[in-house]
Amino acid sequence: MRIEAEGAMTGGAPNMIRPMPGNDRPRVVILGAGFGGLAAAVALKSIPVDITVIDRRNYHLFQPLLYQVATAGLSPAQVAMPIRRILSRQKNVTVLMQRVERIEKAMQVVHTAERSIPYDYLVVATGARHAYFGHEEWAESAPGLKTIGDATEIRARILSAFERAEVTEDDQRREALLTFVVVGGGPTGVEMAGAIAELARKVVVRDFRHINVASARVVLVEAGNRILPTMPACLSAKAQRQLEGLGVEVLSTAAVNHCDAGGVTLADGRRIGSTCVLWAAGVMASKAAKWLGAAADRAGRTVVDERLNVPGHDNIFVIGDTAAVKSEDGRPVPGTAPAAKQMGEHAAHAIRALIAGNPVEPFRYRHFGNLATIGRKAAVADFGRIRLSGFSAWLVWNLAHLWFLVGFHNRLVVFMDWGLAYLRYERSARLITDRHER
Repeated sequence: MRIEAEGAMTGGAPNMIRPMPGNDRPRVVILGAGFGGLAAAVALKSIPVDITVIDRRNYHLFQPLLYQVATAGLSPAQVAMPIRRILSRQKNVTVLMQRVERIEKAMQVVHTAERSIPYDYLVVATGARHAYFGHEEWAESAPGLKTIGDATEIRARILSAFERAEVTEDDQRREALLTFVVVGGGPTGVEMAGAIAELARKVVVRDFRHINVASARVVLVEAGNRILPTMPACLSAKAQRQLEGLGVEVLSTAAVNHCDAGGVTLADGRRIGSTCVLWAAGVMASKAAKWLGAAADRAGRTVVDERLNVPGHDNIFVIGDTAAVKSEDGRPVPGTAPAAKQMGEHAAHAIRALIAGNPVEPFRYRHFGNLATIGRKAAVADFGRIRLSGFSAWLVWNLAHLWFLVGFHNRLVVFMDWGLAYLRYERSARLITDRHER
């Protein structure tokens, strides 16, 4: 994209990015380089438009494997790739590492701290963050898992708990250090609980001399009446049995009333002492609805029409975790990578149709199934009429997630690391970093 930065605008506004003289191609601005945003950018590769991709980070993150970083199975570089590298061969794309502050719909301008970027078409794919249901103070005691920073923080907390348990002489303190609580029984919570149990009982079990790491207590707390509530009840039951086979305690109908550095208190008054509480209970969409002055649902997702447009603005598309979308059967479209990619591709096709003066078709979500892994050779998979559990589901889960990884190099490296870990019960990324070094 040919651009030039003008001087400060009237009123002290940031620099405005405008096309170079003579370039009248439509300007597409994409906010967020997750699955949806990248899918939209790539689908516009051969269209005569100038695309600006804006993200506050310089990397695309493969979130489904982030729990592997948090539990020392993979390193951050194996689940992330620089956005510029992914889009480097696409000549109609400019990438900006910026944080969006506001959107002026009337002027069709996106504002960041440093500059203003005008658009003809806008795709908002800014994702979601953790939701603590009105108790944001719990975030310090119970980190969630959305970023590489979150993952390395959680990894440090888990590994530091083992290290501190090794040197403490206080039995009560040791018990709290060797108790891990995961709040939330969705796919992330199930995967985290299973991975921690496997880490303790299979991977680091021979590494310590003064504690029995295999006796670590892993508790999965779910407020609903069963884990994996979006899956059929039979698969939820199988997943629970597989977790329990790894030694995980599954507590259903157990809402958390309080959380602090010493553990959690449940609604029935039970107290679980733990120095490592992890949050996987809910998400809240980004501030996109506020930026757009649009209606939002209870989770902060922007309410869009059947074409993924903000009502009244055919040139603004909201996709992925940022959008409240319903499928043809009236059910909410899940916040998954396949759904986000489908929405991104739809937005790109819609922009192409609008440029050509053609009508835009409604978005139609295609459901490819639900997957959740529990541990070594353990997973569940729901493909409608076909339901799998155990090793076959685990194999499908691995292949599906490797397919979605960006770049052949990432697929090859991750496959090799998983293969070695599978054979040796080894996890090579057991590093305590960041603030836990101090």
